[in-house]
Amino acid sequence: MNSSLRWARILKVLGSIAMVVGTLDPMEGSLLILPGSGLVALGTFLAKEERRTLLYWGWVFILIAMGVAALFALSAIGGIGGTSGHSLWWGLLILPYPAGWLLAVIGGVARLVSFFKARRTVCV
Repeated sequence: MNSSLRWARILKVLGSIAMVVGTLDPMEGSLLILPGSGLVALGTFLAKEERRTLLYWGWVFILIAMGVAALFALSAIGGIGGTSGHSLWWGLLILPYPAGWLLAVIGGVARLVSFFKARRTVCV
């Protein structure tokens, strides 16, 4: 295994771990989930995986980044609903964050399934 593939694998594993740990608290965990998704996207790029896989993880990172930016921006202006004076509809700006996170979970599960499927065929 060359060093580029080794680094790609390390980045993908570290990014995945960061995203899992970040889910314990979605607000503060976003500071782990965002760079974690970036590490997975970077690892996918370094591994020179298929173009569609790279685009998938790129979109996951972009969606999470947009949602996290909206989350912190809305938090900075006093939040939404209640006595803040901002309508709850502003919460729709946060939706890319959970959507990107859900896509990351689906992609991670798909990777694990393909990994174990490949190991199973090698072992048999």
